[in-house]
Amino acid sequence: MKVAAKLEQIRQQINEACRKVNRNPDEVTIIAVTKYVSTERAKEAVEAGILHLGENRDEGLLEKWNVLQDKPVWHYIGTLQSRKVKNIIDKVNYIHSLDRLSLAEEINKRAAGNINCLVQVNTSQEASKHGLHPDEVVDFVKSLRPYEKIRIQGLMTMAPFTDDEQVIRECFHKLRELRDQIQACHFEFAPCTELSMGMSNDFAIAIEEGATMVRIGTALVGEDG
Repeated sequence: MKVAAKLEQIRQQINEACRKVNRNPDEVTIIAVTKYVSTERAKEAVEAGILHLGENRDEGLLEKWNVLQDKPVWHYIGTLQSRKVKNIIDKVNYIHSLDRLSLAEEINKRAAGNINCLVQVNTSQEASKHGLHPDEVVDFVKSLRPYEKIRIQGLMTMAPFTDDEQVIRECFHKLRELRDQIQACHFEFAPCTELSMGMSNDFAIAIEEGATMVRIGTALVGEDG
């Protein structure tokens, strides 16, 4: 199926999820996760009207950036090693995986200007997932004040891959609570308005729980062809 047709289906699902909780669909940004598809498929997504692309490896991002340049807004959504920061820092608009001070230091050192970051939180507390423990998040954000180029625009999480909707919902609800706590602190460097949560299998639940960014790969760009 063409990306444009899939995008229409996704938008209908977003509209329905927003209708359930009385939200405006315009509050939700669709990030097409293109890590498993070719540059041609990513180009098709942009031509279909997708404004935001997400990659989780520096090699994949650079390959697609060399073709698409700055037509889309680029999101780095994977675990980012400090030594890889220099490869992508001048190509990305958002980094969704800030979870340690050593990474913040490298981002701050390499960035030419302000860089939008989201703090990654392991709300499910699964050993297999990266991110901060929920209890560490507020203090971690406070510790980022000295890094003058970093702007904490929000938080990011991944729910467990499960059929238990309540477990998924609790993970997303926890992230929203943390976002609200940070907003209440009124940090100039951390407006923390964004909630990056929800993927192909659970983005509707995430939107009901307040997601402002959904990272959709398989259901949107899927396989090439």
